[in-house]
Amino acid sequence: MKKQFHTVIIGTGCAGFNAADRLYDFGIRDIAIITEGRFMGTSRNTGSDKQTYYKLSLCGGDGDSVREMADTLYAGGGVMGEHALAEAAYSTRCFMRLVELGVPFPTNEYGEYAGYKTDHDPRSRATSCGPLTSKYMTEALERSVLAKGIEIIDFQRVVKILTEDGAVTGIAAVSTVTGECSVIGCQNVILCTGGPAGIYKNTVYPESQHGATGLAIDAGATLSNMEEWQYGIASTSFRWNLSGTYQQVLPRYISVDTDGNEREFLYDALGDDSLGLIFLKGYQWPFDTRKADGSSRVDLLAAEEIKKGRRVYLDFMHNPRGLENGFSVLPVEAYTYLEKSEALFGTPIERLAKMNVGAIELYASHGIDLYTEKLEIAVCAQHCNGGVSVDAHWQSDVQGLYVAGEAAGTFGVYRPGGSALNSTQVGSLRAAEHIAQCSERAIKTPEYSLPEIRFGVSNLAALREEYQTEMSRSADFDRSTDGMKKLLDKVSHLCDNFFTETCIGDASETAELFKLYDMALTQRSVLSAMIASAQAIGTHGSALVDRLPDRSGGEVRKTRTLTKNGVSRMEEISPMPTPELWFETLLARQKEKIGKCIK
Repeated sequence: MKKQFHTVIIGTGCAGFNAADRLYDFGIRDIAIITEGRFMGTSRNTGSDKQTYYKLSLCGGDGDSVREMADTLYAGGGVMGEHALAEAAYSTRCFMRLVELGVPFPTNEYGEYAGYKTDHDPRSRATSCGPLTSKYMTEALERSVLAKGIEIIDFQRVVKILTEDGAVTGIAAVSTVTGECSVIGCQNVILCTGGPAGIYKNTVYPESQHGATGLAIDAGATLSNMEEWQYGIASTSFRWNLSGTYQQVLPRYISVDTDGNEREFLYDALGDDSLGLIFLKGYQWPFDTRKADGSSRVDLLAAEEIKKGRRVYLDFMHNPRGLENGFSVLPVEAYTYLEKSEALFGTPIERLAKMNVGAIELYASHGIDLYTEKLEIAVCAQHCNGGVSVDAHWQSDVQGLYVAGEAAGTFGVYRPGGSALNSTQVGSLRAAEHIAQCSERAIKTPEYSLPEIRFGVSNLAALREEYQTEMSRSADFDRSTDGMKKLLDKVSHLCDNFFTETCIGDASETAELFKLYDMALTQRSVLSAMIASAQAIGTHGSALVDRLPDRSGGEVRKTRTLTKNGVSRMEEISPMPTPELWFETLLARQKEKIGKCIK
């Protein structure tokens, strides 16, 4: 393995591959991508009923503009103005790059890219390739990277970002097979490891996704908005969002006790109103405290059943109570949708076969037959809207450490569906542009040795199960302030004494040991941010704090939560920038740039 590179990219998802691809095009060729598994991660292994990519409108007669899209992103609350403007301004450039690489977004014969409305979207900016949009993006970007011969270092878990005087000097990684440690010197690191998928028990992140936010924490980087998450109903044996047609076909919600007795808990609590709320979960999949008396009651009631020790399922084989006398009991919106879909008949599975047979085939490909099996569910963590705090170039407050994709803290309280995929492309492009423009620093291979590790009977699995379960119990969408404070003390103790309280069986578990360390560091930061936010703001967004109502009065969030070394504080967000837009001035600047490049 080569010991030095100009820039190292960590992660092989949409952000990581794009960062490498863009750097190469900008003339930075001394680069490498390092990953614990090239085919792992969220981008390649997740999706939804219709996985969305959010961009500027590119069809029809309705108006749109960069500033309108930026305002939409900014209105989510807790979003920095420079991030909202950049993600809007770069969206068309990034989208068309994916089109040129072969991502099959639908278009008409004249080149208009059809759009539709997604959640928190006042326009029809959303588009999709179907359930696996991010997978197609990853594969297209990967083909471009491979064609350019960019080095990919596989089966290596990065365990430390090395720094000196607040600047990146390299990385240390261990083999996921042997546990052997190696060190690489570099001027820059672009962290593209996705969200912190490993901190919860109830999660819809794919099992191959772990995240590595702890690397940035350990390097001294500040985090932003780590309390802001997205949660929703998902299957647990095969992790997948149950949005869209999975809900619109009106499955039966049941809970089962330890003796096998089942009941339709939604109908027991809501009567015929349960049918309309189930339908709405297709459109309103994420838990939202503003809808706690509406569609999000489904999430609350499902979670209550699980906390009682009962298991909760969706049953597509039988109609829910309330439909005994036909579909006329449905709200107008639900009835009209099913009527236009020619699905006012039969059982949920028959309606699903009519409306979206691919949704059935997806589960069948993972050994689950919805024609004969109930589908176990939970309210699961799906996306972290926080992450590492970055500037307008997606650089953290550690010089040379850039962060793109879900690992970056550029999202706020609410975000339009699909904006995360746009952010993978914009953030990695902005980082690559800035790196290409920066003056070079001397690169040398730094010294590093692993901390002393205890060997014996491994306790990694038990500790992971214990701490993930407690996070899901006290610090998911339904948050207990006292519970979070107690858990923070416990997690902080583990972080401070990690290598004396953990034990592995042999060196091959070294990578797993550092994954657990990453989980603990990240949990500490998340809990700290959640507690600070609970005390300052209370219930908001996806956070139902101590079952108390929202104290914000419906105002757009004007602050963000910053966390460093497990200590959090509130800060005002930056306003929307008002940069130069006079053409002649910008043209003169461009000519000056070109002149400098020629010299």
